[in-house]
Amino acid sequence: MERMSGPYVIRGSVCLPEPELRWRFSRSSGPGGQHVNTTDTQAEALFDLAATRALPPVWKERALERLGGRLTDGVLTVRASEHRSQWRNRETAARRMAALLAEATAPPPRARRERRVPRGVTERRLREKRHRAELKRSRGRGGERWD
Repeated sequence: MERMSGPYVIRGSVCLPEPELRWRFSRSSGPGGQHVNTTDTQAEALFDLAATRALPPVWKERALERLGGRLTDGVLTVRASEHRSQWRNRETAARRMAALLAEATAPPPRARRERRVPRGVTERRLREKRHRAELKRSRGRGGERWD
């Protein structure tokens, strides 16, 4: 497992300065026996997206727009509690945060250009349709009805 090194959490081209991430830890449910009742293993990463200077203004605007439903007063929160160790949960939360921001700051996809459907495609579809209809018609009793 790769460890976080340096002051940044990086995914794609999104870099988050470690000082801008705030952390909260609490007791986590799940496996761990008695250990889970005594240690704060759940990690919660908080990133103030509205006040950050780590992202270019265009990216910041895009992220604020796309993540609007997930933000609380401009703060993005990501929680991880699947591991028994606080350190691993912290790494997982940081990775998720970076992935979320990388997706939210990505440029919009290029607009799809309308294309004309080729004549061969339409003809092939209609030919198949006629063939299927003929096949089904030939299975019947030739118009006789049994009541």
